[in-house]
Amino acid sequence: MPALVDVKKCEGFGACVSACPVESISMADGMAKVDPDKCVDCGARVDACPIKAITL
Repeated sequence: MPALVDVKKCEGFGACVSACPVESISMADGMAKVDPDKCVDCGARVDACPIKAITL
């Protein structure tokens, strides 16, 4: 199951984008967006989010 972004929490910091080793996350309209076809469930971006808006 790919990472999920809580759109109510995401503030668009972008730390998750640079933390993702497979480039499965991007920013769109000021929010993090996960590409489920690329996500490998590694958890890197979960740890990178300073407000814990991303879960696996």
